[in-house]
Amino acid sequence: MCGIVGYVGPQGSDVTDILLESLSKLEYRGYDSAGIAVLTANGTLELHRRAGKIANLAAHITTRLEAQKGGLGIGHTRWATHGRPSDDNAHPHPDCTGVLTVVHNGIVENYAELRQELELLGHTFRSETDTEVLSHLIEQTYFGPAKRDLTEAVRQALQRVIGSYAIAVVCREQPDILVGARCNGPLIVGLGENEQFLASDIPAILKHTRKILILEDGEVVTLRSNGVSLQKLDGRVVERDHITIEWDAEAAEKGGYPHFVLKEINEQPDALRRAMLGRIRDGQLHLPELEKLRKEGLFDRVQRIIIVACGTSYHAGLLAKYVIEQWARIPVEAITASEFRYCNPIVGPETLCIAVTQSGETADTLVGIRQAREQGAPVIAVTNIVASAITRLSDAVLYLQAGPEIGVVATKTFVTSVVVLYLLGLYLGEQRKRIRSEQMSAFLAALEHLPDQVQHILDQAAGPDDVIAPLARRMASVSNMMFIGRGVGYPTALEGALKLKEISYIHAEGFPAGELKHGSIALLDPDTPLLGIATSSHIYEKVITNIQEVRARDARAIVVATEGDERVKQFADDVLYVPATLEAFSPLLAIIPLQLFSYHVAVARGCNVDQPRNLAKSVTVE
Repeated sequence: MCGIVGYVGPQGSDVTDILLESLSKLEYRGYDSAGIAVLTANGTLELHRRAGKIANLAAHITTRLEAQKGGLGIGHTRWATHGRPSDDNAHPHPDCTGVLTVVHNGIVENYAELRQELELLGHTFRSETDTEVLSHLIEQTYFGPAKRDLTEAVRQALQRVIGSYAIAVVCREQPDILVGARCNGPLIVGLGENEQFLASDIPAILKHTRKILILEDGEVVTLRSNGVSLQKLDGRVVERDHITIEWDAEAAEKGGYPHFVLKEINEQPDALRRAMLGRIRDGQLHLPELEKLRKEGLFDRVQRIIIVACGTSYHAGLLAKYVIEQWARIPVEAITASEFRYCNPIVGPETLCIAVTQSGETADTLVGIRQAREQGAPVIAVTNIVASAITRLSDAVLYLQAGPEIGVVATKTFVTSVVVLYLLGLYLGEQRKRIRSEQMSAFLAALEHLPDQVQHILDQAAGPDDVIAPLARRMASVSNMMFIGRGVGYPTALEGALKLKEISYIHAEGFPAGELKHGSIALLDPDTPLLGIATSSHIYEKVITNIQEVRARDARAIVVATEGDERVKQFADDVLYVPATLEAFSPLLAIIPLQLFSYHVAVARGCNVDQPRNLAKSVTVE
């Protein structure tokens, strides 16, 4: 959840400004509180912490001193897991002596046991957080067996820790060293010229360097201004090449849009093209990422597929279930990762697990996939982040290639997840000889046409004849809303409802259209509008019948329909049209007006669109 930054460079650097600016790029990871620790040029370790957003911290610093210069510092933006948001619970957390301080992302599961032990040794705790245990534990080893070697102190202390963490540590006595470590929490190193950076995510440091070193679980990194050294928790030295980030800093900025969410909605045509780039060539499907598994005969052996995901990724998985079963004739179950990990699932070598996580660091998904691996199940990961944790647990990885997504709510990572899963479904159907060549050509042609069709919807929404924004403003005062669909329209309804409640705080629920009369229809009245997905499909008439049932209860009916469908106007108060495509691909078009509708409702209600309350971009703890 939380965001971490760190810097080590020449004395006299504008370290405070660097930390605050870098934190601002990570505020989507958590904004309950923020803080920095700076080792100043005169040798003092200055801590500044404030509840609330980074602006609160920046204002606090500005009113008290000029920006502190120095060669070393760490910063943190918090999403609370242990202890309420407050100044005292904000990171960084110092030890008893004030010699060292720590920032942390994750959960220390054995913190109660460690805290009791440390208190008996005389340590005094000042916060309610589990993180402070790390400060005192490192202090205990630093002044004890590590003999004032910070890297060694961190390495020894973390061997006592159970849970997940990404940490950064600085010490007043070692002004030229920044130490980081990770276990089930994202952490990267940025390699600069006579300066090095540590961060939870790439946007934080992209202004300063494109050379990135990805830490893996159980590794400790020591950064000095002139270089970086890496080792395992057991002390073994690690050698690893850096990677070069190809997208630039502007890709992580708003680009003239009022919000990241709107920018990313409008980036979806390009994101879809990138997701298909190299995978559809000359009318043929190419997934070289799966070639090794194909040669091993995996796709001939698979008898069952389980898709493990959370939130928006789960909705993409539900859509994949429909098409994989249709195209490959393999039984598919889509299950939320938080349930999968605790339901003692029946999996084995004949069960293919597909993990869908845009961040690649979703805690529940990672744990569930580890369990599946332990039972011999092969794993394919679908993620947006190169070298994220899920990639190291998988037999193959299909990257979304969506580019950075700064808005907390998923937009372009949803459509690219769906496209990549659909390509996987087509590949499975081809491998099992369930799809004829002429069918494959039609499917691939329709997929390649989707970016232009999405652009058509976006162009209309940006023009003078837009109907989405005015409708959203009229609906902004409602308290409840229902979404319905059948077939692939049902997961689309779920995703549309999720988008609305995520950013507008309106209670919204998605239902299978046929289930309305089994209880949910009791909720409908003139103050509770319904949005139905009624694009062209083999069950179109059934959906229309369900919408008529809604109108009979005097509820307002908003319908997403296919262009050219004039009949639907008889049954709808408002119609949002999308271009025609094959039925299976209709969710990739129908979701666009739903995203825009949710966005405009949220803006009309004055909500924080990019950083909805209580949410964080990457859920890296349970």
